[in-house]
Amino acid sequence: MTTQGPCTFEDGGRRCVLHDPVAMPYASTFLWNRRLLLQLNGRGYATAQFMQPEPAKYAHAPALEAKTFMQPEQPVYAHHPGRFCYVKDEDSGLLFSAPHAPVNRRPDAFRWEIEPGGVRWTVACDGIEVAMAVRLPPDDVAELWTIDVRNLSGRARRLSLYPYFPVGYMSWMNQSGGYRPDLGGIVCSSVTPYQKVDDWFRQREFLDRTVLLHGRTPDAWEANQAAFEGGGGLHAPDAITGAARLPGGDALYETPTAALQYRLSLATDEADSLRFVFAPARDDAHIAALRERHLQTDGFIDATAAYAAYLDEGRGCLEIETPDPWFDAFANHWLPRQVYYHGDSNRLTTDPQTRNYLQDHMGMAFIRPATARAAFLHALSQQEPGGAMPDGILLVEGAQLKYINQVPHTDHCVWLPVFLQAYLDETGDMALLEAEVEDRTGARLRVAERIDRAMQWLLDQRDARGLSFIAQGDWCDPMNMVGWKGRGVSGWLSLASAHALRLWAGICEAGGRQAQGAAFLAGAEAFNAAVNTQLWDGDWYGRGITDDGVAFGVRADAEGRIYLNPQAWAMLSGAADDARRQRLIAAVGAELVSPWGVAMLGPPYTGMREDVGRLTQKFPGSAENGAIYNHAAAFWLHALYAVGESDHAWRTLRAMLSGPDAEDCARRGQLPVFVPNYYRGAWRLHPRTAGRSSQLFNTGTAAWLYRCVIESLFGLRGEGAGLRIAPQLPSHWPRARALRRFRGATFEVAIERSRDIASMQVEVDGEPVADGRIAQVAPGRRYRVQVWLPEPGVAA
Repeated sequence: MTTQGPCTFEDGGRRCVLHDPVAMPYASTFLWNRRLLLQLNGRGYATAQFMQPEPAKYAHAPALEAKTFMQPEQPVYAHHPGRFCYVKDEDSGLLFSAPHAPVNRRPDAFRWEIEPGGVRWTVACDGIEVAMAVRLPPDDVAELWTIDVRNLSGRARRLSLYPYFPVGYMSWMNQSGGYRPDLGGIVCSSVTPYQKVDDWFRQREFLDRTVLLHGRTPDAWEANQAAFEGGGGLHAPDAITGAARLPGGDALYETPTAALQYRLSLATDEADSLRFVFAPARDDAHIAALRERHLQTDGFIDATAAYAAYLDEGRGCLEIETPDPWFDAFANHWLPRQVYYHGDSNRLTTDPQTRNYLQDHMGMAFIRPATARAAFLHALSQQEPGGAMPDGILLVEGAQLKYINQVPHTDHCVWLPVFLQAYLDETGDMALLEAEVEDRTGARLRVAERIDRAMQWLLDQRDARGLSFIAQGDWCDPMNMVGWKGRGVSGWLSLASAHALRLWAGICEAGGRQAQGAAFLAGAEAFNAAVNTQLWDGDWYGRGITDDGVAFGVRADAEGRIYLNPQAWAMLSGAADDARRQRLIAAVGAELVSPWGVAMLGPPYTGMREDVGRLTQKFPGSAENGAIYNHAAAFWLHALYAVGESDHAWRTLRAMLSGPDAEDCARRGQLPVFVPNYYRGAWRLHPRTAGRSSQLFNTGTAAWLYRCVIESLFGLRGEGAGLRIAPQLPSHWPRARALRRFRGATFEVAIERSRDIASMQVEVDGEPVADGRIAQVAPGRRYRVQVWLPEPGVAA
């Protein structure tokens, strides 16, 4: 499939290709395994972190870095870590680099290919073609690189190739670098800084070396960053432009680097190939093991096969064919990959936020249900005796709650029934409710009892008006000053609590616990009534009430006068009746819908509002301050489908995905290989940057989006022992097809519109199904499903 834009899909959507290194200069992708995360952009810059067990780096910025996580809109600059190869014509002196930086010479041809399991650049300049590719092994912390060069110029060429993998400023305590012929590469060493004696015993097994190991011995090398660069800058390093050979220096408490030189003579159409391993290491024995494991004859081949098998474990449960092939490619290959990354790696942290952990594994229920089940039980094992859930889930022994997980938030119990409803619909595993979970105090309770306690905790954490206390944040982390004095309340959390209670009430009733279900349903109705009384503002719902009794997110506010989340969850919870629903949908359309999606709030704040918090300090249109925050948009999407607003829902869903229009691709700078956590908002205030992608792939959006595609857009949702079929295609689609894998069975689904019917009709294996529900799914069976939908405008 082709488009007029700078990027295209190939191989049935399994490969995304960028054809220009500067058309989308911030476009990025990521590779991961359970211990390593590597983000790469099209010009060759990279950000990598691995677990030991906390996140750490082995290629650093040229100044002391704070410990942090993957950042949105990651800035890059000349000395940002990257993976590069300089190419010099020894006769003419022509210099260029692959993938594009640091020389930034405009290539004659450029192709950046992104596949689920690997990344490859092919760059041609003056008849020399260089291809750089990277893959990861499934379990090892190592990058496996190949560099292939071919002479296409029609004449013999003398070249030097300089693989250049900057290591950066490793440590103010101790850093060095040098070439180790006995180990076969450049070894850069450091000591992770510490002050407390106890930290030494925790850090002494750290992987404090960074190595670039070669498959073939180079002709020269350089390990000193300053000596390599000289006065020429990285676009024309003195060590390359001013000398025939790299000087072979070392770094002695100086910033190290890893640069190698290969002098090649290539006849016409002759090619050469080089292999490298770039990785952190503990000691000489570890380095030797890396070489033995990966640089042996079949090391790269074995790793590629193993990683392909690893990715296959995360294969999605849905394959679609629609009038939008760009969307098909994303939904079939890239969205389930992103869901799998979140659920299998837990975003490479040792203490994921409870809300993130549960929502990510909600998505995992569609990919690997057993993993989702285990994660849910693990989360419940850390429940407080009073029913509250912690702010983060500890995943490894010795892990501690850090950063935002040290700040009290009040929403975590909400996500238990949200996860559970999706998991039970997908698996029918009602036995989970009877599983016993032991907490840190030694108390053993059934899952159902623990969720009862969590729901009661939500009911208990209300003020005299019946609204949920917010403490220092709910789902919105930086809304940290609404309730820090202990009186502020969250309208969103009150509605989310009502939704959670309704979900749990339904599960209780399905499990024969009618009395408990009735009690929780009454609690949901009380929440809804309180929000309707206190926070309905005439056209939409307010976001909350501050410690000082001031409602916000209301029309009286000049900034932040409407928030998206309360509108979405009022539809999910049942608080919004038909009249309110139509008014709030219209308000969202007028206030928050942009060409790039639905903004989280508007207008964005332009300065600190002390009774709301640090959200208001973020740049207008970025992150939670009025960005098109896709996680919140996914809640809106889910709610629109829940009330049957299929066309509004499709427009919301499709806006999360860039392209294929060339202008849209360039504006967003986002390749369609993951959904980012946000696109810039503030399109009225800052139109120049509106729509720009954060390039951040860590987002709860992925799980919700996949769920909505499966259960709502295609309407293939589990229900009890069976499958409910109720697609909500956008009105302009005449047809669609899907292959759904569900509980060991396969469903081939064809959906078509007909002007001869007034309501949906379903046939399964040629037999009509009156209510669109297959009552009992037989594992191993292949079902053929035909769905007819009425043409738009035909009354039911």
